[in-house]
Amino acid sequence: MFNLSALLSYVLVSTFTPGPNNIMSMTNGTNFGYKKTLKFVLGATAGIALIMLLCGYLNLFLFKLLPNIKLSIEVFSSAYIIYLAIKILKSNSNPNAINDYSISTFKSGMLMQFMNPKTILYSITVTSIFIIPYYKLSIILYLFAIFLALVGFISMSCWTLFGVLFQKILSRHRKLFNIVMASLLVYCALSVPDFKLLIHLFI
Repeated sequence: MFNLSALLSYVLVSTFTPGPNNIMSMTNGTNFGYKKTLKFVLGATAGIALIMLLCGYLNLFLFKLLPNIKLSIEVFSSAYIIYLAIKILKSNSNPNAINDYSISTFKSGMLMQFMNPKTILYSITVTSIFIIPYYKLSIILYLFAIFLALVGFISMSCWTLFGVLFQKILSRHRKLFNIVMASLLVYCALSVPDFKLLIHLFI
């Protein structure tokens, strides 16, 4: 039987807790304001909806057929998130970097979802546990994808507004703020199970 309360609980906890999307949204909100960050948020929202649909149709087929693809995706995704962390840190030493909106565009927001392990694993979990076992119609998958993407939009908007509201305070401590945000992104990357396993193999 479909458990709506369990789905909503999982969605809210997964969506509103710190992750690459929310951290990037707050960082961009602090540095560029809500209006310029909105493009990133909309791009991320579109990316979430698209990944939800892909996971709904493919479910865990690829991961069962090709187990190694999971490791490849997670390692590549983690490396990309670490790259974003480095880009945030670089803005400390380069005053002009704050005017570089390349990490706050629709394209960057959308593409990031395909390299965001939290979005990918979240989408796989939601579709395989809460949706596919109960609903098979395409229209239902589309409705769920839109709903879950909207929840993501609200979450990222809240984090962006938090960055905007505390912009003056955070601006005075921009170096520390960027270090904390970059550290959180690195933590997100290192928290991916297979990436942690790979690190242990080399250390």
